[in-house]
Amino acid sequence: MTETRVAVERAAGGEARLARLRRRASLLAWATIGYNTVEGLVAVAAGSAAGSVALVSFGLDSAVEVLSAIAVMWQFARGGTLAEQRERRALRVIAVAFFALAAYVGYDSARALTGSADPDASPVGIALAAASLVVMPALTWAKRSTGRALSSRTVLADSTQTMLCTYLSAVLLAGLVLNATVGWGWADPLAGLVIAAVAVKEGVDAWRGDACCAGDPPVAGRGAGPDVACACCHPGVLTRVDRQAAAPAGSTCCSGPTPP
Repeated sequence: MTETRVAVERAAGGEARLARLRRRASLLAWATIGYNTVEGLVAVAAGSAAGSVALVSFGLDSAVEVLSAIAVMWQFARGGTLAEQRERRALRVIAVAFFALAAYVGYDSARALTGSADPDASPVGIALAAASLVVMPALTWAKRSTGRALSSRTVLADSTQTMLCTYLSAVLLAGLVLNATVGWGWADPLAGLVIAAVAVKEGVDAWRGDACCAGDPPVAGRGAGPDVACACCHPGVLTRVDRQAAAPAGSTCCSGPTPP
């Protein structure tokens, strides 16, 4: 009787923890939508005024961020179930967003490098990029820790998108400052080409579902077979109850004992 009660209490505790993590993932998605909406509008307006391709591209990247956050919200709709099919679709949406970002930034960066006109200095753009360098790393860390605890490939892919936005913020800030101080208008479109290449790689990873365990190995003895969620059973992060709840319906890949 006592053992049964303990098992029930542990199961209830695991479900409560998963519910908290799902709420946190949704709140982070809402925070991303709010910040990036404002960021995108300011960047596009300031970029248009200064004739800055980098600023306008940065504003459009904010739109990709919003799309990625909406994909997370959609995955956790209807009670926050971690349905494998819904997660796969959300990952495809994020992958397409990566590819769209890479295509646009790559095209505009190449065009800016071959053009002759340098953009005007933009104090508003510099302040915006600096602010994003503070906000985006914090959001990335929060999303990544939540995604790992949930074993959610979608949240982890979204955190990668936010991390890419951090890189873009640094590139944008460097380009705007160099253009304003020493007249190096070519600096940020050149770095933009590098960011575009990174976006392509991250898009491929998201399309394949490889974002799930970025930086984390699968549980020993469980490969990445048909149940891709097996690779998301992180030892020391999820209890057995949590792992079973996070796995697709009918899956047994996370039913083993909790590793030490």
